[in-house]
Amino acid sequence: MVPSLRPAGALVGAGALLFSLGTAIAAPTASATPPSSKDVTATLFEWSFASVAKECTSTLGPKGYGFVEVSPPQEHIQGAQWWTSYQPVSYKIAGRLGDRAAFQSMVNTCHAAGVKVIADSVINHMSAGSGTGTGGTVYTKYNYPGYYQDQDFHGCRQPITNYQDRTNVQTCELVNLADLDTGSAAVQQTIANYLNDLASLGVDGYRIDAAKHIAASDLAAIKARMANPHAFWVQEVIYGAGEPIQPSEYTGNGDVDEFRVGTDLKRIFTSDKLANLSTWGASWGYLPSNQARSFLDNWDTERNGSTLNYTYGNTYTLANVFLLAETYGAPNIYSGYSFTNTDAGPPNNGTVNACYQDGWNCTHAWRQVANMVGFRNAVAGTGVTDWWSNGNNAIAFGRGNKGYVALNHESGAITQTFQTGLPAGTYCDVEHGDPVAGGGCTGPTYTVGANGQFTATVGAGDAVALYVTSGANVSGASFHVNATTSYGQNVYLVGDNPALGGWDTGKALPLSSAGYPVWSLDLALPAGTAFQYKYVLKDGNGAVTWESGANRTATVPSGGEVQLNDTWRP
Repeated sequence: MVPSLRPAGALVGAGALLFSLGTAIAAPTASATPPSSKDVTATLFEWSFASVAKECTSTLGPKGYGFVEVSPPQEHIQGAQWWTSYQPVSYKIAGRLGDRAAFQSMVNTCHAAGVKVIADSVINHMSAGSGTGTGGTVYTKYNYPGYYQDQDFHGCRQPITNYQDRTNVQTCELVNLADLDTGSAAVQQTIANYLNDLASLGVDGYRIDAAKHIAASDLAAIKARMANPHAFWVQEVIYGAGEPIQPSEYTGNGDVDEFRVGTDLKRIFTSDKLANLSTWGASWGYLPSNQARSFLDNWDTERNGSTLNYTYGNTYTLANVFLLAETYGAPNIYSGYSFTNTDAGPPNNGTVNACYQDGWNCTHAWRQVANMVGFRNAVAGTGVTDWWSNGNNAIAFGRGNKGYVALNHESGAITQTFQTGLPAGTYCDVEHGDPVAGGGCTGPTYTVGANGQFTATVGAGDAVALYVTSGANVSGASFHVNATTSYGQNVYLVGDNPALGGWDTGKALPLSSAGYPVWSLDLALPAGTAFQYKYVLKDGNGAVTWESGANRTATVPSGGEVQLNDTWRP
């Protein structure tokens, strides 16, 4: 359990230092939320369930987070260290973070706040030793009453030694943890029963811990045994250059944590230059954006030094702002606690009396980070536009006509006139203030002219972020079309205006299916704009089907939005 003894390519990935990664059985990729919906997760590492519930109500819901990921609820070995949570001894909800009633209450409270719940699920292994669990279960290694006996574990009872050997990685023991034979039908069903139990309490999705150590085909078989075989999964599969087990093997089972995002952004923000982020995204060799969860750090990487973490000050803050402002992946904001001993468990056994006390960092609640969640939700469906850099460590870019952000990682302030795609109006700088209903702001504002430009001075290690809010002083169009689609199809909007793609279906705008069969999109456009438009369907292969009939037409009024309620014309 000493990080420095880990084999090359084996970042810790779960409990007492766990890692992850097999051939995928193709199954429909699960989707936790509809396109253009809230896709940001906050991982509240080692927070008690009661504390998570309060945070859903006070911060996560109001700030627009779509998900909260909670640490493993399973009964585990006793001990104060954080990694005891990753050595389960039963599938009862009876760990240090709360019992079954507390977990159920947390799920209900988060749902009421509009936040879905992801449970960190440890299914690759059990404990490394024997004893009595946090819920009173008496166990020995390879014998867990009511769940598993000796025959339910792989025959390789030795630690993993070779990450170039698939069998060694997936059948031997991760730091001496009893490795479940996930190829066994009985084991698969027992795991599926546990995940089903969590679902019965309202859990919306699962983080599959140490997925790299389970064959992708075994995971597919477990998922097929679940009551909902299309449940949302995000799998921990750590990339290792040249290794036989790769993250792409697992996308048939659900999303995958893209560890390369964190390592690359650490390099860019500490030893390279931000100007080189102009091409950042899937083209850097990452998984496809719609199959990846992007993140800067987690409990393992903040301890092993492979990524940025809270000790990096405004460098860490700016990297989080960039992650949320960009288009790649579904961002996961990690929120842990400060420590000097890497084994240290959570302050107060997970009870958070208040943010920024007792060592709780509450990264998810920092204004610079939390307000970018609202930014991301507002700009959903747009691409990166109007890229600018000073050639070094100051960059800025837009998200279509919905938002604009500038980041300065230079040692001194910069003053620049930025060209945006934003409609003329007054905007709240959400890095330094909070939007107020009706278009107000508790901090500084910037005025964007009719030419889309504004001038700002951005301090060293600081950022400015503007976006179109529901109360902003701008005009536009609200599109709603009733369209029944087949699996894999999505509805897009295209028209004669550049903001509508200029009739180029490659630049068409995706509509949200949150109200299916009604698809919707809100688009900011200058008052008085007359435009033509039509709807198109795109399938998973990119094939485009236009609706029939003449071009539709509309004009943006002098104030407010034009409401367009249409029906797809086959």
